[in-house]
Amino acid sequence: MERLDYPRVGERLFHTVLDNGLHIYVDQKPEFGKYFAFFATNYGGMDVRFQLDGQWRDTPEGVAHYLEHKMFDTEDGNALQTLAANGCDPNAFTSTAITGYHIQCTDHFMENLKILLSFVSVPWFTQESVDKEQGIIGQEIRMVEDSPDWRLYMDLLGCLYQNHRVKTSVIGTQESIAQITPETLYACHRAFYDPSNMALCVAGPVDPEQVAAAAKEILPAGLRPDIRRDHGGEEPTQAARGESRREMEVSTPLFLLGFKADPPPEDGAGKLRQSLAAELAGEALLGPSSPLYSRLYEQGLINKSFSCGYEDYPGCAFLYADGESEDPQAVRRAVLEEAARLGREGIDAGLFARLKKALYGSRVRQLNSLEHICVELAQAHFDGVELFSFPQVYEEISREDVERLLARWCVRERAALSVVAPKTA
Repeated sequence: MERLDYPRVGERLFHTVLDNGLHIYVDQKPEFGKYFAFFATNYGGMDVRFQLDGQWRDTPEGVAHYLEHKMFDTEDGNALQTLAANGCDPNAFTSTAITGYHIQCTDHFMENLKILLSFVSVPWFTQESVDKEQGIIGQEIRMVEDSPDWRLYMDLLGCLYQNHRVKTSVIGTQESIAQITPETLYACHRAFYDPSNMALCVAGPVDPEQVAAAAKEILPAGLRPDIRRDHGGEEPTQAARGESRREMEVSTPLFLLGFKADPPPEDGAGKLRQSLAAELAGEALLGPSSPLYSRLYEQGLINKSFSCGYEDYPGCAFLYADGESEDPQAVRRAVLEEAARLGREGIDAGLFARLKKALYGSRVRQLNSLEHICVELAQAHFDGVELFSFPQVYEEISREDVERLLARWCVRERAALSVVAPKTA
């Protein structure tokens, strides 16, 4: 295996590519007393339309999440129960862009890893089990539909995007999951669970060669060409609509303010650079150390629940702020005014230096988590990003870079506001 050393962050990474196209990353940490493995596919909730065997297929919303649930079923029982009986803590998740299965344990790691590789690579569905799962996921859908935070998020995506499938619900709807059949699940597994579309990331006191040997032994051979995907038609620069409002059982209005960013560059280095610059832009404009945060807090327009962030996916990205406020529209006006001011006058040099140091330190501290390392390694692989290269990229980002992002993105035509207000009598 190839060994990569990153002395600036104290990481040593082993990497190899199997003949079947699977990329394996092992972060060897002999000082740790536990193991973590993450087996992920570059397939998520927005991948509902794709080409397989020369034919375009349209699949129901929520099918990636549904498939994740069903992958634990095996012909001999249930992999979750097998792993738990072996002293392992297994779980899985589906996001907008990826699906991942993970295990954590202190003993019997190689045995548990082989179980993980086996059940994820060998699907087993029956009509009876698929029908039963509709009721289970249906309950999950009802729960999230009653969640104000979920409604805020989905409403914001619907406001920001006109065509992009990022606004597709990862979990689906009652109507969409009713269309899922065993044949649908087998087709999606064949398309996206090919080793060449996956990554295996391991961290802990493990022998990298043993990990690679286990993957060679268990996973299928052969390479399939990349699956073409359709994430929607051409997306305009401006937000699809400016505001969404709904009433739910909340005591104070909740809001999510988003700014439609430029799609991330396709090259990994450019994508990482935009992501880090966007994080700095969000903190300079909206973070707890920013002048705007202090003013809004003193005026009673926000409270300590206020936060900001940045998300990107293939073909789309957005900057956001969320919190509670009796006047979300006033918060939006203040944010737009402050973004315009920073675009004209610039970010205070001292503040920018402090933010840069703080965000860098936060990223380094996250490397103490084996789970964080493995999940981020997989996501970085799918993005074409070298995860541990962030120190050098941070150094290259200037205050002017961040000011240009704020001036370009944080304008009225790119803004959308999602509000969940208390029910009126």
